[in-house]
Amino acid sequence: MSPNLVIFIVVLVLAMVIFGVNIYQRFRLVALGRNENRFDHMGKRIGNMFLYAIGQRRVATQRYPFGWNHVIFHILFWMIIIASIITVLGGLFPDYISLSRLSAGAYHVVSFIFDLVWVLILISVVIALIRRAFFRPSYILPIKADAFITLSLIFLMVISFYGLHASEIARGSEAAARYMPVSGFVAAVFMSGISQSSLPVYANGFWWVFVVALLGFMNYLAVTKHMHIVTAIPNCFFKSLERVNTQPREEFKKGNTFGVGQVNQFVWKGLFDSLSCTDCGRCSDVCPATSTGKPLNPRLVIADIKTNLLKNGPLLVKKAAAALPLIGGGQEGSIADEVIWECVTCRACMDVCPVFIEHIPRIVDMRRHLVETRAKFPEELLLFFENIEQRSNPWGIAPADRVKWAAELDVKPFEAGKTEYLFYVGCFGAFDARSRKVTLAIARILDASGISWGILGKDELCCGDSLRRLGNEFVFDSMAKENVKMFKEMGVKKVIAQCPHCYTTLKSDYRQYGADLEVVHHTELIDNLLKEGRLKLSGDGNLGNVVFHDSCYLGRYNDIYSQLREILAAIGAASGVELSRHGSRSFCCGGGGGHMWMEEDI
Repeated sequence: MSPNLVIFIVVLVLAMVIFGVNIYQRFRLVALGRNENRFDHMGKRIGNMFLYAIGQRRVATQRYPFGWNHVIFHILFWMIIIASIITVLGGLFPDYISLSRLSAGAYHVVSFIFDLVWVLILISVVIALIRRAFFRPSYILPIKADAFITLSLIFLMVISFYGLHASEIARGSEAAARYMPVSGFVAAVFMSGISQSSLPVYANGFWWVFVVALLGFMNYLAVTKHMHIVTAIPNCFFKSLERVNTQPREEFKKGNTFGVGQVNQFVWKGLFDSLSCTDCGRCSDVCPATSTGKPLNPRLVIADIKTNLLKNGPLLVKKAAAALPLIGGGQEGSIADEVIWECVTCRACMDVCPVFIEHIPRIVDMRRHLVETRAKFPEELLLFFENIEQRSNPWGIAPADRVKWAAELDVKPFEAGKTEYLFYVGCFGAFDARSRKVTLAIARILDASGISWGILGKDELCCGDSLRRLGNEFVFDSMAKENVKMFKEMGVKKVIAQCPHCYTTLKSDYRQYGADLEVVHHTELIDNLLKEGRLKLSGDGNLGNVVFHDSCYLGRYNDIYSQLREILAAIGAASGVELSRHGSRSFCCGGGGGHMWMEEDI
């Protein structure tokens, strides 16, 4: 065995051991999180991994066209990984592993591809650097030192790759020289004056530079933000198989902790998310709180969770006390209370994240801790919580007033076994002056269609949406149980909801409590009734230009977009007229996540 090979084996083993230790230490910290099953439906998960991680489906979009540069870089990066593995294995087993062992035709094709890939990688990196330096969008961070180091290592790999092959071409030992235009150019320009006896030394030197840069790159990414190169792919594998539009239940038993007040109380997927963040800033770009100058920045929330995990994780592994508070510590790695309360749960951040980080569940986790464990929440929410608990509506209005909206109509109560649909009016539909007009209009439409429907009247309770999103899971839990029990006792199977928040809560959250309900939003129902001919339109059919604001909880949470526009078109609204931000890009009204009941102090 040659001394060169012995040294290489020692360097390789040392690099792999260091890399393995660093990866193990990171994943050991992730294991501190609470258990959550993300290993079901393996076929779907593998498909998601290839579609979103390997295929980069979410990276390049109409909103982020520059993502194509990343897609190209990503494809090329996998190609150089393959080339690098072959180079390393060729160094270990030079007599057995080499591209030159392929047939002449195949070797020429592969050599041509790899010769171009490295220069394309370099071009892609330069384009990204120019954009960061001169055309940087506000949501993207300035270039940091670790990025320069990473890019420098890639640059070294590019230079050494071409230096190695140019040396071999100049020696006349490269059989595919005619098919390697870039390496051939480097050989002609830079190697022509070098003696034949010196060229093997150059080739060996460039090979070592390549290998050291590759192993250095591999180990450096394991301890920097570029760790996402390792974790982003499995994070797409672990993505939720359903739309994330609810929270997991809490079990209220003596000795249990409620919410998340320490980093190891997150589910492990939440901790894995923090290691998978690419710092792309897309969540910050679409966040309404960030856009309007509030202290919340979803990217920084995830970054603080990661910092807290890296700081406290080694201590928690040893069962020692955490050194850095997760909430309210006033430093990097601690999340300020006001940041936690600024989230409107609009879901825009999660819809654009290319690696499926779940920001909102983590924020609500911390709200639960503040509300249920520390009784620390914005002052105005105290009255809201009391009103909901005592009279099951946000204003504390007498339950008997829930049916006042129906004074002009002959509205029948829901009867088990006789009534097909329960019209769940909701607190706003029953008490708010403007929403009552909507409720009346829906009731008249239902009557006109001839379907069987009824209401609960004064027995109707709040669905509890704001309670759950504000972190008051204890009260929500009791309210949801009471509602589901009532629905089952009354034989409710089909529900019409007008409020997007009621709709989402009844449809998604109540499933956790055993509710077997077919929940439809009134726009879905009206659209179907029009298509079936059960509703006949009257009027001149000319509404002119009408724009519709897509509710977050109707659109991003439930993917209801087309039905609304089909109804507008049917009743005479001009087609194709839209707000600049509509559909999945709609800008939140600011009332979600319980913010309807909170004051705007900033």
